[in-house]
Parts: sequence; structure tokens; C-alpha cells
Amino acid sequence: MDKVYRIGEFAARVGRSASTVRRWEREGLLTAKRTRSGQRYFTEADVRSVLNLAAVQQRATVVYCRVSSSGQRDELESQVAAMDQFCLANGITVDERVREVGGGMNLQRPKFLNLMDRIEDGQIDHVLVAHQDRLARFGFDYLEHVAHRNGCRITVANAESLSPQRELVEDLLAIVHTFSGRLDGLRRYEKQLTDEFGAGS
Repeated sequence: MDKVYRIGEFAARVGRSASTVRRWEREGLLTAKRTRSGQRYFTEADVRSVLNLAAVQQRATVVYCRVSSSGQRDELESQVAAMDQFCLANGITVDERVREVGGGMNLQRPKFLNLMDRIEDGQIDHVLVAHQDRLARFGFDYLEHVAHRNGCRITVANAESLSPQRELVEDLLAIVHTFSGRLDGLRRYEKQLTDEFGAGS
């Protein structure tokens, strides 16, 4: 008899997340079996089916390019052109070019989130960026870890000229502004506590 896997075990066995397995069910790509108590499970035959499906699926090579503001659209196109030259020089065939406008500290950028979702779904084989901060200002190592766990590699061209210094200055100023606002709030809270408890002593 085939080995039986609960959904978490099955997801780990085929190298995907449990949410991906649930999506496959919704899309009719996979059908879970049920125990008498209604719990879903999968067998080794399901594992083989999924691995065979993954083998024939085309996984994309994506170039991701980003600038912080709409006023930098010319720089965005220069970034795309430079990455095209990099890929051509290295014999890399590109399936998609993703262009996005948004700050590097904002991890809620729609196209960035879609890219990460597709990586976790096993749809992307290779992501290329001009510089680490084009993907995210902070946390690149973690993003690379997530990609690696899902069979995707990230290549950084290390084109310093495509990582504008003024963006770094703007991001650092935004951090300072955020923390100064928090310190202001803490000072007000401290004063309020001092007033309340000092008055009662």
C-alpha cells in the first residue's frame, strides 16, 4: 500500500507550500482522498503525479526592475536595457521583464508580491536584478532563502550605477523620520505617565 501523507507532509514531500497544494485542489490539478473522519490525505502516487507535472511545466526566467518614483521612468527603461545586455552577454534567455515603481522599503508592492507568490508556487526558475536593493532595500538574504527553498535562484548583476544614491538617501531619511516620530510619541507618553503618577505621589 502507498505511503499516506497529510497535507503538510505532502507539501514538504513535493517541495511546495501547503497553500499551493490547496490551490492545486481548487484548480482541479490534484484530488485529495479522505479518511472516514473527513481528513484529507495523499499517497505516493499523488507525489509521482505532481513531480511529473512539475517536470513538464515551463518555469520562467524573470528580470525584475524597479525605481522609487514615477519621475524615474527613464531610469527604469535604462535599467531594463542594461539587464537585457547582461542577460545577452551571459547567454540567459529571458521570459519576462517586470517593471515596477515603488520604494525599496515597501514590501507590499503588488508586482513584487506577485513575483514572490509565483516563486513559492514553483513557477519561476530564475530571477535577475541589477542590484540587491532593486528587489528590496533590506532583507535580501531572507528573500534569497525563500527563493532557494522553492527551487529558484536569484542573480544580482551588481550594477552599482543602477542603484541610485539619492534613493538610498531618501530611504534613510524615511527611516530617521519614522523613528523620530516614535521617539516623539514615547516622550509624550513618558510625560503623561510622569504627570499622572507624579500628581498622585
